Amino acid sequence: MAVEAELTAVLARPDHVRVELAHRATPEVSVYADTYYDRPDHSMNAAGYELRVRTITTDTTTRVLLTYKQPALDSSGSKPEHETTIADPAVLHTLFTGLGLVELIAFHKHCENYRFTADGRDLLATVVQIPELDGLTFLELETMVEPDDLPDALTVLHAVLGELGVTREELSTESYTDLVASRRAGR
Repeated sequence: MAVEAELTAVLARPDHVRVELAHRATPEVSVYADTYYDRPDHSMNAAGYELRVRTITTDTTTRVLLTYKQPALDSSGSKPEHETTIADPAVLHTLFTGLGLVELIAFHKHCENYRFTADGRDLLATVVQIPELDGLTFLELETMVEPDDLPDALTVLHAVLGELGVTREELSTESYTDLVASRRAGR
């Protein structure tokens, strides 16, 4: 079972972090269109499960991913993740709603992806802005690991965040889905 070891931060100095990341990799700019599905009573979300269809669009490509995440294994929020490429998100929408699932939430993320290696691990750092959360810039730093390797992977992620100038105070485990839902409810 693969686990996405991930740390997320709400950046106090996003421009500084971008400069530091640019020393490690060239960013790939993309837009993610994310749609999350759940049971009508939202029991999957409440229990920490995620079922997501993501369309990733760059200047030259579009691809669609189906992702299923199980509840977090520890306080970092790192979750077992199962992901595959799909051809047509509309088919999944029809399938999921036909099975009784409902759309929990949908939103867009503007992303800059930086891929690099640190301490022998392939890392993905994504600078994220969500139009509905104007004024906030996030950083996701992740690597895929086996469950028994999670503590060591998180140690590496914390070290890299420190090198980028991200403090522990900037770390957050609040999900984008909850932040967007809260912002929408406040309107």
